[in-house]
Amino acid sequence: MSNRDNYKKAFSALQTSCDFSLEDEKMAILKRKAVIKNVVAAAAICLAVIALSGTAYAANVGGIQRIIQLWIHGDQTTATIEFDGAGNYTMEYTDEDGNIRESGGGGIAIEPDGTERPLTEEELLADLVNDVDVEYYDDGRVILYFMDQVVDITDKFEDGRCYVFLDGEDEDLYVTVRYQNGWAISPDKYPEY
Repeated sequence: MSNRDNYKKAFSALQTSCDFSLEDEKMAILKRKAVIKNVVAAAAICLAVIALSGTAYAANVGGIQRIIQLWIHGDQTTATIEFDGAGNYTMEYTDEDGNIRESGGGGIAIEPDGTERPLTEEELLADLVNDVDVEYYDDGRVILYFMDQVVDITDKFEDGRCYVFLDGEDEDLYVTVRYQNGWAISPDKYPEY
């Protein structure tokens, strides 16, 4: 007779007790409760993460938002700017009188092959930081703003045009202003506009 047969013969007379199966059931119930607690805890954590990220998304409304310093009407101003990713931006700032102002803009670039593409965020920012602004006031004054420079160009118009040289920190600018009809800038010479 082999060892296996001896073990079968010796243990075949033994019977399991009723308490033994109850302990197995209790262990299975405790194990299920532990799994359920872990699942509930993981779900609560996921819900909190989703709720908090949804709040952050709602505060930014899905765009790329930045706070920048730029020159507006000769004053260094803090502005909140939001880019939509399609070559456009909206900007909000507080003016010198404490009023909240909004403005926006955008543009396209024409590639060497003639195709158009929306301006990138970097291109829009570069334009905003080095922007020239011309304001026409009710009293007839015409003021040109560039960085910290405020230039009254009211009496400089000849035949509806005004030519202004601006000495910038990084580069000099030549500005051609057409009365009530926009302006053009160039780092090289006065634009024919």
